[in-house]
Amino acid sequence: MTFDITGMTCASCSARVEKVLSRQPGVSGARVNLALERADIEGRDLDPSSLADAIGRAGFGAVLRRDDFTAHRDADEAQAALRRADERQTLLRLVTSALLTLPIVIGMLPMMTGLGEAWISPAWQAVLATGVMAISGSRFWREAFGALRGGSANMAVLVSLGTGAAYLWSLWVMAGTWADPHAGHGDTMASHLHFEAAAVVLTLIMLGKYLEARAKSGAAGALRALGRLQPDTADLRTPGGSISTIPVERLAAGDVIVIKPGMRVAADGVILTGHSSLDEAMVTGESMPVSRGPGDPVITGTTNSEGVLEVEVRAVGSDTRLARMTRLVEEAQTGHAPVQKLVDRISAVFVPVILIIALITLAGWMLAGAGFEAAMVAAVAVLVIACPCALGLATPTALVAGTGAAARAGILIRDIETLERATDIRLVAFDKTGTLTMGTPEVAGLSPAEGASEAELLELAASVETGSEHPLGRAILSHAGQQGVVISQADNIRAVPGHGLEGTVDGRLVRVGSERYLSEAGIKTGSAGKTLGQDQAGTLAWVSSGDRLVGVIRLADRIRPQTREALAELSSRGLASVMLTGDNQATARAIAAEAGVSDVRAGLLPAEKLDVIRELASSTGGHVAFVGDGLNDAPALAAADLGIAMASGSDAAREAAAITLMRPDLRLVPAALDVAARTRRTIRQNLGWAFVYNLIGIPLAAFGILPPVFAGAAMAFSSVSVVTNSALMARWRPGFTDN
Repeated sequence: MTFDITGMTCASCSARVEKVLSRQPGVSGARVNLALERADIEGRDLDPSSLADAIGRAGFGAVLRRDDFTAHRDADEAQAALRRADERQTLLRLVTSALLTLPIVIGMLPMMTGLGEAWISPAWQAVLATGVMAISGSRFWREAFGALRGGSANMAVLVSLGTGAAYLWSLWVMAGTWADPHAGHGDTMASHLHFEAAAVVLTLIMLGKYLEARAKSGAAGALRALGRLQPDTADLRTPGGSISTIPVERLAAGDVIVIKPGMRVAADGVILTGHSSLDEAMVTGESMPVSRGPGDPVITGTTNSEGVLEVEVRAVGSDTRLARMTRLVEEAQTGHAPVQKLVDRISAVFVPVILIIALITLAGWMLAGAGFEAAMVAAVAVLVIACPCALGLATPTALVAGTGAAARAGILIRDIETLERATDIRLVAFDKTGTLTMGTPEVAGLSPAEGASEAELLELAASVETGSEHPLGRAILSHAGQQGVVISQADNIRAVPGHGLEGTVDGRLVRVGSERYLSEAGIKTGSAGKTLGQDQAGTLAWVSSGDRLVGVIRLADRIRPQTREALAELSSRGLASVMLTGDNQATARAIAAEAGVSDVRAGLLPAEKLDVIRELASSTGGHVAFVGDGLNDAPALAAADLGIAMASGSDAAREAAAITLMRPDLRLVPAALDVAARTRRTIRQNLGWAFVYNLIGIPLAAFGILPPVFAGAAMAFSSVSVVTNSALMARWRPGFTDN
């Protein structure tokens, strides 16, 4: 179950919610994400109402998310609307507080700089500070009261205690001075007032909250953008031939939908009629529109650019590729880094420890003979400078930004542990067919025998292959069509298992298959195949008519256009590359030479490929990535330290992989390693800053070096710096551009 949580302000809040949920009956695990403001709960026989009540008793709001793609999208949009409303309200509070605080600061400047008397009277200070306390302070009082009622303490408690102490002390001094007719007024009293500290601290913290909200909203934008891709309605072709517009929730597999130019595809499917170009940028990261026609697949959320398409629906709702992609991004963004466990333990006790430190500071200064006012000022500075927010936001904001940026580029990262593993990779192993290569054979050369022509060779081969579903047969038919060859009628076509095909064309028996097949039929092949280069990559299809050799066709699988560039990029980073394939040694060597791979392991069965991955992992100390796409690659993908699957491959390969590439561009492999490394680096920078800030700032405040005003500014800057650093991560783009 997933709940959207309201009212969380810092790491102490998220730790409190997580702790409360973990204690509920049936709950086996709970993860609360402060940046996304959501709780993911796992267990058996879970009761949503009792879980929501438990969250409510802890002082927070909870709204259950329905478990379908459209509901998740609507929930994300609703949450985004709430965040925008809160952001506007925070801005209004900030502007009003700043306008009230500015006269206090300007009026107190002469006294603070030692240049003269204050320009503003104590009464006006009190009036303006009361306004700030009512407008901005009330927000923190409400949050603090809710937390304390739920049995926890959060950042709002610290802020409320700190600013409240400074404000109430100042009121006490004013009341005492006015009650005593012999007491001094003017600067004598003003020097003991701290209205400016309370007002400035609240205004600065409100500034930090506003900047934090803006940065958090931007960091989480990738997930909302994915949700907005699916349209709300679809144009359904009814059995009678008419078109009706229906909600996408009513679509089912087998329906036929019509997609006009400018419309988004409402469900995964296959084109029945029409040709067009589809903009797949938001789903696969492919910047250029992709040409699609009958028989081609279409993806939910892509945009039809030109013609009208009729599409047979194959997957809807949570089964679509877009929904699976969104789910993967969500799972990654709500994960916990190993170091986060330490952060969670610290956050759970952070506020109580700060309260103890503030009391020790107060007692220490008074025992040292400094007087209550000086002791109170130091204690207030400790309360104000302590920042559990920076600790709580360090990991989730970086994770949300990094995985969101990766998703926009077409890279899906399964979980946060993947980031750790991806950063340590030293060697990348590649499957050949469908990964380094296109995975679809093409005619690479024709060698007609003496007395025959290329047209005759193609015509006879294509005529027999008309009834074939084999990839080699489809390649021959496709090439014949491209060359404008007229295909003759073939009769009595039959497959000869392990050898090839045969059929009758114009009364003569035509055979298409291996050299051994023709030789066993008594046909002399001679040296015809040598002209095509037996040492080149590919398969030779020998063609005969009657007892006469017509020629040889070489079929080969081309390497992907970006393969060499991707492997060169990996090499420049110091990463070794290995090619693993079940193909023969000659073909494997030829492909490897073309791709730029020196280490080749050929003739491997799936089990042997798995053994090689384990051997490579052992030799590198557990730093091997494997890139594959097929069903037979699933064991190796699962066994590798980092499995990377092509989204165009099998479901089994995608399920076994830790990273999925949404388009077949191998340049995304080094890009995936790069974004993982940068995200992990950002997390560590954030955590390092948060820890160092608190370790240095709290002692400085306790020893009176930092007054409350500067402590408040530092506290606001701490959270903002962490979130801003993460927001910069959201700007990551792959280090290459599409042609």
